[in-house]
Amino acid sequence: MDEKIAPHLEELTRALGDIEKTGIRAEFDKLLAFRVPPEVAKESILRKFGGKRKILKVKDLSAALKNFEITGRILDIGEKAIRPQEGVKEGPSKLYTGVLADETGSVVFSSWKELPGSVGDVINIRNAYTRLWQNRIRLSIGEQSLVSKVSDSSLPQLSELSQSPAKKLIDVGAADFSIGAVACILQLSHREVLIRGKQSKVISGVLGDETARLPFTAWVELPGIDIGSIIRIEGAQVRMFRGMPSINILSSTKVSSVGPEEAEKLVFTFESVAKDPAPMKIEEIASRDSMFDIAAAGNVVSVRPGSGIISRCPECSRVVQKANCRVHGKVEGVRDMRIKAVLDDGTGAMSVMFPRGLAETIYGKTLEEAEQLMFSDISKDAVYEDLRRILTGRYLAVRGNSSKGEYGVSFVAESAWVPEDDLAVRVVELLHRLGPDDEDYVSEVSGGGINLA
Repeated sequence: MDEKIAPHLEELTRALGDIEKTGIRAEFDKLLAFRVPPEVAKESILRKFGGKRKILKVKDLSAALKNFEITGRILDIGEKAIRPQEGVKEGPSKLYTGVLADETGSVVFSSWKELPGSVGDVINIRNAYTRLWQNRIRLSIGEQSLVSKVSDSSLPQLSELSQSPAKKLIDVGAADFSIGAVACILQLSHREVLIRGKQSKVISGVLGDETARLPFTAWVELPGIDIGSIIRIEGAQVRMFRGMPSINILSSTKVSSVGPEEAEKLVFTFESVAKDPAPMKIEEIASRDSMFDIAAAGNVVSVRPGSGIISRCPECSRVVQKANCRVHGKVEGVRDMRIKAVLDDGTGAMSVMFPRGLAETIYGKTLEEAEQLMFSDISKDAVYEDLRRILTGRYLAVRGNSSKGEYGVSFVAESAWVPEDDLAVRVVELLHRLGPDDEDYVSEVSGGGINLA
């Protein structure tokens, strides 16, 4: 071995493990072949594969993580043959998939390499990464991941990990595969859907406990269970849609009613969870990936472009630009109205979408009246400018669902209203958050020294 590169290879091995097995050595040699100096090549490899690897638990997993280490017990594993892509001569021929679990939860994994273990074994994975697959977080094991079998582990045994962990609804997220919960049924409806050419009955509704609410779907009958029932669920699957978790009750899920004596020991009742949600601080909403059926209040600090009258594709309801739908091509759009606003409560800001019904209520004009304004003003921006004039600075409360993406928190409003809170109370709360330097001003406001009318 060249004495000039030996120290760099030793450093890479200390930071990244067995660089021969993971293919990192080949990456290093490739850089040297292009006459990259060894020091520069080493730093490039460390930046790419991460010299400071994070050790995570299942509960810590989120989308688009790279180069972390995780240890778990294999709950399930299988393999399937992969048909090679046309024109590609070499590549993995098998994909191994399964479920990995630790004491914090379980996660679906996929691996392009055969794993050194079977169901019940504990494995350690380095240089792992995550991605979203069908709206669910998936642990991915690539060709350059290093996987080893752990003979001595403090993880719970297979029988214990195979049981669905009991969770509060607020803790259910994209990393969960199967869960258990005790919750109250707040909404319930029955419908028929066509599945593989057959009509099937589906029950859908909303579950709630003292921490949150979540939607659920049951593909089986729930005899004796109705709105107001408190139930125990074991082995329910978690499904994700647009970042929002929902509970999926299957034939393998155990559902039972909670008796009166046990219900008295719970910290919630149907009456307590059925109340309208109290407004949350936007900074708290922003701390979570998604939240179902919550409320917030703040000032409209901006009405964003794209608000007002729009055209939608009659096939998929996507917004049409210049009579073109990005999916269905040239179409005759259907008129619609929406408002895209930014709401700020002093702790944070989020983008709020108001669909037509709410937009008409907040704006004070119907779609037809807005169209008359647009035609009379002979400007396509007339409605947008009018919305900015009317709504900017207005204090509103909203209720709906939130999700967090690359550009911050997005909130789809299902209802909106003007809170009846006294303005003086809100000003005092705001000044208290500013700190003790404003105590004199707070006293002046609360003592009536300032006219808030």
